[in-house]
Amino acid sequence: MNWQPSASLNALRHRAEVFSHIRSYFKDQNVLEVDTPALSRSTGTDVHLSQFITQEGYALHTSPEFPMKRLLAAGSGDIYQLAHVFRQDETGQRHNPEFMMLEWYRTGWDEWELMSDVVNLIDGLTPGTNLEVIHTSYEQAFLDAKLPNPFSSSLKELQLAAARSLQSDADQWQRDDCLDALMALVVEPNLPKERLCFIHSYPQSQAALAAYGLFNDQAIARRFELYWQGMELANGYFELTDSIEQKRRFEAESVQRQQLGLAAPKIDEAFLAALEQGMPSCSGVALGVDRLLMILGQYSSISEVLPFEFGRA
Repeated sequence: MNWQPSASLNALRHRAEVFSHIRSYFKDQNVLEVDTPALSRSTGTDVHLSQFITQEGYALHTSPEFPMKRLLAAGSGDIYQLAHVFRQDETGQRHNPEFMMLEWYRTGWDEWELMSDVVNLIDGLTPGTNLEVIHTSYEQAFLDAKLPNPFSSSLKELQLAAARSLQSDADQWQRDDCLDALMALVVEPNLPKERLCFIHSYPQSQAALAAYGLFNDQAIARRFELYWQGMELANGYFELTDSIEQKRRFEAESVQRQQLGLAAPKIDEAFLAALEQGMPSCSGVALGVDRLLMILGQYSSISEVLPFEFGRA
């Protein structure tokens, strides 16, 4: 049994320094640090995420999003949290079943203001580097990669592109299956690594908890993701505040989970009740702290920044 930490003591000191900087950044701007439960009576409906479920049927959260939004509905104002989160089937060079997430919400802000906020936070951790930032729409990112237009192309065109680019049999793939695979395996690897690259304005079918909107007269989801050094680092939304639309999405995802043979979720009724009561207009983002530490310290594996990676937990 290897009892020793997976990260060096220098890496652990750097980890503590980054946590301290994060807390100072938000304290200076009067953003309240909160601490919400990691164990929940409800489970998520996202078909791409698998939660750890206890024998009693409770779930370890994959994100503190729902309780944080309940705090927003209760009048908390701007909030942030450094939270341990848990996801099944995520082990590898960039994945650990338990990892540290920084999630924060800015009331009255749109997604563009929040992207600038993300840059300001990271810029403070990289003094003197003069980071370059680019913003590219989801549509333009596909076109730059010589792929079909993700909005206007037919399903058959996307299936053919997936088959050609990924050497896969994609004949039975659905539209979002094609888009997700092409984004992860074709678009992402070719994004400029040295720049902070924001991809914004996603298809509405990939809205998750983002509001709908328009970009260049195209119906989109007001969502963004940040890529840096070849890694997805953050995922943000101009948040959906409509309880009826949110319930519809949960129910649609539940049906999709059943069709895929996945466990039926327990929809978070407390979160829906908070939305019905009224959540302020806001934008929120979740950032993978361990991946950020990998980039800042130029580490090749997430185990090098974790006190104890899962194999030693």
